[in-house]
Amino acid sequence: MNKEWIEFKDRIKSLYGKEVVPLHEPTFNEKEIEYVTDCIKTGWVSSVGSYVTQFEESLAKFVGVNYAIAVVNGTAALHIALKIVGVEANDEVLMPSLTFIATANAVSYLNAVPHFIDVNEETLGIDPLRLENYLEAITEFRNGEIFNKETNRRIKAILPMHTFGHPCELEEIMRICEKFNLTLVEDAAESLGSYYKGKHTGSYGKVSAISFNGNKIVTTGGGGAILTNDLELASYAKHLTTTSKVPHKWEYIHDEIGYNYRMPNINAALGCAQLDKMSNFIYQKRQLTNVYTNLVNNLSNVRLFTEPSNSKSNYWLQTLVLDEALNRDEILTFLNHNGIISRPIWKPMHMLEMYKECPRMELIITESLNMRIINIPSTPVEVK
Repeated sequence: MNKEWIEFKDRIKSLYGKEVVPLHEPTFNEKEIEYVTDCIKTGWVSSVGSYVTQFEESLAKFVGVNYAIAVVNGTAALHIALKIVGVEANDEVLMPSLTFIATANAVSYLNAVPHFIDVNEETLGIDPLRLENYLEAITEFRNGEIFNKETNRRIKAILPMHTFGHPCELEEIMRICEKFNLTLVEDAAESLGSYYKGKHTGSYGKVSAISFNGNKIVTTGGGGAILTNDLELASYAKHLTTTSKVPHKWEYIHDEIGYNYRMPNINAALGCAQLDKMSNFIYQKRQLTNVYTNLVNNLSNVRLFTEPSNSKSNYWLQTLVLDEALNRDEILTFLNHNGIISRPIWKPMHMLEMYKECPRMELIITESLNMRIINIPSTPVEVK
């Protein structure tokens, strides 16, 4: 490996003060210990307790929505979000192929069909212009709903994902939803703390989903949340995620098939402490971006991906975009073998065995980016 990559590796180690630098690890201090200890002392550590309510209320306020329903992980949040907006078996759901597996899996849980859309290089999210042209060509209206002429299946919803915390073009996607009578469900799993035109991601969709996995900007260990402004949908989401149990002082009555998806109180306690520090996490993330901008300027044929126009990103994962002249796997091998834990982007969904037969548009940019993206260490750090 040439001198500039060796220097890049050394500068990252110096920044973090570690011989092995993780991709992204949680940041905890006394506040998390205090909240979790208090939760344990109450004895309410499972799916009932005051911290769950506090976490939901704080999260809804932070994002700017009326309701948040805390669940066990982001995949569960996506599953229920799609179900409550009426996605049914054999429906198609539009989504980027360049996404984490949870986006496609959540659709499959409903026996619906992922329909893969290309992205653009400006946002790493759905390309609305190409999507609109594509839908014009392959769809038709039948009784007010849009159908895929090639498969004869209803296209019910669109599920954009904000890649690495960078907002996609939500206003254009909303316009397409209105034109084609599609329901917008945001996969905001990675974008807590990100804004599009001054409004938080996850607040545009009819329903949205957020993840609080251990590697996210705010973590509850394992966890997620469903977001919405609709009281009826919020109530239904909470009912489904608590096994569809009808309220009663002692009887166990369940009125439909439900899911044991409620977030435990002890996880919510951790989340409350983490949310209290959100502004500092974002500040440190943006400082880290400034450092990496300077470091990447010394690398040939590489750029650091920065927030799209009209957006403010949480910079969850720092992202290198390589020119096609560079060998992604050679760089990944060098960095990982030298203690800089780095990863490629997820394998595009249409390249996975279980999804290779799903409908899709031409995915030129997706397939190009697949071989040109590397995520580098992104843990919030105080830059001196």
